[in-house]
Amino acid sequence: MAKRPTTAKKSVSAANLAALGADRLADLLMEAGAADPGLKRRLRMELAAEVGAADLALEIDKRLLAVGGSRARVSWRKRPALLSELRSLLRMIADRLGALDARLALDRLVAWFDLYPGLVARVSDAKGELPLLFDAATAELARVASAAGPDEAAPALGEALATRLDPWASWIGRGASGLDPILARRLLAGLTQGPRPTGRLALVVRKLADRAGDLDAWIRSIPDADARKPEIGAGIAHRLAAAGRAEDARAALEAARLEPAPASRWGRAGVAEAPSDGWSAAEIVVLEAEGRRAEADEARWHRFERTLSVEDLRALLAGLADFEDVVALDRAFDLASAHPDPLRGLAFLMDWPALREASGLILSRSGEIRGGHEAIPLWASRLSGRYPAGAVLLLRARARSLVTLGSDSAEEVQGLIAEAEALAALAGDDASIPDHAAFVAEIEGLAAPRRRRW
Repeated sequence: MAKRPTTAKKSVSAANLAALGADRLADLLMEAGAADPGLKRRLRMELAAEVGAADLALEIDKRLLAVGGSRARVSWRKRPALLSELRSLLRMIADRLGALDARLALDRLVAWFDLYPGLVARVSDAKGELPLLFDAATAELARVASAAGPDEAAPALGEALATRLDPWASWIGRGASGLDPILARRLLAGLTQGPRPTGRLALVVRKLADRAGDLDAWIRSIPDADARKPEIGAGIAHRLAAAGRAEDARAALEAARLEPAPASRWGRAGVAEAPSDGWSAAEIVVLEAEGRRAEADEARWHRFERTLSVEDLRALLAGLADFEDVVALDRAFDLASAHPDPLRGLAFLMDWPALREASGLILSRSGEIRGGHEAIPLWASRLSGRYPAGAVLLLRARARSLVTLGSDSAEEVQGLIAEAEALAALAGDDASIPDHAAFVAEIEGLAAPRRRRW
């Protein structure tokens, strides 16, 4: 009995195709190219690449002119084929021509991007695939431009921005992080000569300044009125402090400080609003840059009292000596336990995690716990093992809230009641947990006005 051929040998793979031999593959490609104009063009470009960069550039130019010169509408049925050809052209320019001559590749890549406005006008693109394709290609633009060098790339990209700001501002802004820093600096120098950049150009300048490490150019692109806004001024101050420019950072921060509201018509002076999170975070960084560590720690405490942020507390503890962090942690737990909003305090204690303190808060302030918080079932689950009494009160608060709201969740309420009963038994004779029968009676009393049995 003849041995059946294995499936692996029949699968279309590079290894199996190579085994056919060059002559057989050439015949197959000629046959396929005769039926597929796109494949034939690709083969012609590959052959031109073997001759040299100039020949490949010529073949690419022909296709760029053909695509750019067409005025035919592209329906949604033909759009996939066009997108496929655009991707193939991009690969030929960025990979094949880029490896041979980056300067020639950059010129063709700029021309490829310049196809976009004409394509938008004639391609049916309800899914928005065309702009996504060009946005994704900005990484290739940065790579090829960096390979071409600043002497070639800076004038080419600068000219594109000067004459075709929209959409080139978006493309260069997206690709800025991948540019060679020297190229970013050269391009930035050309954009920052003369009046302060505004609008889209200012956004590009900030992206390039980030890549070039030019903080002054980054700041100069921000209008003075915007720099006085608390969040933006705080961002400026943060960057200046990180750069070791404490005096400039302080000036930027103070310029963005919220001023008290003007006196009212009855002569009462206004009260300054509480600083924003961004401003208060920047203040801490600036104080540290100025060497005022004790004041920075105190500012952290004030910020933590407002935010109950786990991240803020960890930053505070990281700078404290041994044993001082233990005292600070106890202080933080006390602040959370006494917070005016018990659910905010509980959320912090659960996130830290400090389960013992969280259970203590629940037991001492059970009358203030509202069960509408979406995390309550999760908190109860985490407390149930070691602190079942706290878990019982959370589950009961959840059930009470659902019934009070009259939501259509009878099954969930019954599940909460059953789980709370099991945990109450586990907790034993705990005076902090009211009798289960009394709780069920309370739930039935809340449900009665809505004529609902639970």
